[in-house]
Amino acid sequence: MNKKFLYLIALAVALAAPFFAYPVFLMKLLCFALFACAFNLLIGFTGLLSFGHAAFFGSAGYVTGHLLTVVGLPTELGIVCGVLASSLLGLVIGSLAIRRQGIYFSMITLALAQMVYFAALRSPYTHGEDGLQGVPRGRLFGALDLSSDLTMYYVVLALFVAGFALIVRTVHSPFGQVLKAIKENEARAVSLGYEVDRYKLLAFVLSAALAGLAGATKTLVLGFETLTDVHWTMSGLVVLMTLVGGMGTLAGPILGAFLIIALENKLGDLGAWLSESLGIAWFGSLGESVGMVTGLIFIVCVLLFRRGIVGEIGALLSKGRKANA
Repeated sequence: MNKKFLYLIALAVALAAPFFAYPVFLMKLLCFALFACAFNLLIGFTGLLSFGHAAFFGSAGYVTGHLLTVVGLPTELGIVCGVLASSLLGLVIGSLAIRRQGIYFSMITLALAQMVYFAALRSPYTHGEDGLQGVPRGRLFGALDLSSDLTMYYVVLALFVAGFALIVRTVHSPFGQVLKAIKENEARAVSLGYEVDRYKLLAFVLSAALAGLAGATKTLVLGFETLTDVHWTMSGLVVLMTLVGGMGTLAGPILGAFLIIALENKLGDLGAWLSESLGIAWFGSLGESVGMVTGLIFIVCVLLFRRGIVGEIGALLSKGRKANA
């Protein structure tokens, strides 16, 4: 089936979704889906494993939240400033990290991201462990009242579609083809005359900017920003989303984000329903075991379907087409 047709179906479902589900939960799903897509651009198409992407996600949220709450900037300017902050941070971290490869690159991103975490913990502007509270949504361009969850949902959906479209265009552009070449064989890309470090840095900054857009939007949706978003566990969570959905696929990170976030939010309700239906009290404690369940999912994913859900489905469809041919 044509991918464009599938995208249109997905968009139609997304447009109708807030009339059948809680809009704030759907907006949270979209924010994390964009975050996962931004991370996938780096690891899935460039081959760079960052353990510090929470720094961009959280820093943009803090900048946007502070500017909207304290400074009183318009909503659109607050989001733009948050994205610019994450882009600048991505430029700094990327410039230092791309000098190394493999696990050394990953450890540098983790170390620098932890520095951002401790800066957020100690800074008076972030309010430490209390975080930023009461972030106003305001009005978009002075016209759209974002206090309405339905209006806010369609704004978030538009931002997600724009971010995803940018990733698709990047992947299928000549720039994206160079990124794939770097992932497959960096030495060969160098021998062909490409300035590999410059391409990797551009990919890193673009990924950081999109992660920042997701973080700034999430802060606007929920009305608060806390240390959770800059902690290393958030970086691990986005890795899990990408691997479960399908690293190196366009739709995989979206599916992975939906599954993991839905699991975190609805596991308690599922456990209570199972406990009541089956009469087994143990299921009632599932809501307190989210980390254990997601860890089990990660293990199963690594052992049984390393391509992720979308990757495995794509491989099966490809085999079917070859068999029919």
